[in-house]
Amino acid sequence: MDILSTLFHQQSRKIDILIPDVVITEKHSDNLEITEHPVERQTSTGAGFIADHAYRRPSEVVMEIGFSGGGTLLDLLDTSRIGLSLGISPRETYQKLLDLQRSRKPFSVTTGKKLYENMLIKVLDVTTDKTSENVLMATLTLRELIISETQTVNVAAKDDMKEGANTSAVQNSGMKTPKPVTSQSVLSKLSDLFSGG
Repeated sequence: MDILSTLFHQQSRKIDILIPDVVITEKHSDNLEITEHPVERQTSTGAGFIADHAYRRPSEVVMEIGFSGGGTLLDLLDTSRIGLSLGISPRETYQKLLDLQRSRKPFSVTTGKKLYENMLIKVLDVTTDKTSENVLMATLTLRELIISETQTVNVAAKDDMKEGANTSAVQNSGMKTPKPVTSQSVLSKLSDLFSGG
């Protein structure tokens, strides 16, 4: 791929409403959790594991991105102080990323390989050195929220049920104290009494 097509394809990357000027790397992670349970075997190898269930972990993408600095229009005069600049400054871009992270509201992320929905910024790393003083270079770890859907179901009142006590929900009725079992039942005591034993 030549440089011009690479530059034009960069605009397809988007984090909510922020469009980075450059994407250096994208690392996608999609994992499946496979549960394991120990079982005892009848062979000489001892215990082993069975895997009987699997579920999808939230997707993650790590993006190393850069935003250009909104600088002055003239070399001789700092026009950004009077409101004339090429765009927003690295400080303002960093604040927008922080605000997006702290809002904790899911957003969409468009990468070169996949469109992600319901994402949050898990980690926001920004490093500034002498070569990146006037730009914002950031590494974002974005993680998917798997949102469950619930629904309310109306059921008949316990009084309207034929066997309300047997079909009602489980309720906490407090501690129960077990009573000791007697060794001889009442009927066997009565039978012994009448039989003359």
